[in-house]
Amino acid sequence: MKKSCMVLAVLLGISFVNASAEDGAALYKKCGACHGMNGEKAALGKSKVLKEMSKDAIVAALKGYQDGSYGGATKGMMKGQVTSLNDAQIKAIASHIGK
Repeated sequence: MKKSCMVLAVLLGISFVNASAEDGAALYKKCGACHGMNGEKAALGKSKVLKEMSKDAIVAALKGYQDGSYGGATKGMMKGQVTSLNDAQIKAIASHIGK
């Protein structure tokens, strides 16, 4: 019984890691409308170009939008876009688009 529970826990952990890793591209798709499919555009002519940002800077920006401590003119719009993202999803997006 213990062995079965251990195997199940390991398999669930692996599934979660794989889902998080592969979701970066899928999660980013909704961002592409404003930021460009490769992060090459300044959204609404006001944001930073994402592909020029580091992964850490993207994580900090997304978390800052969530808690209201980051952003300028698009702060309100971005808060609505990122509120539902968890830490793993934020890291997956940053890994997908950041340098």
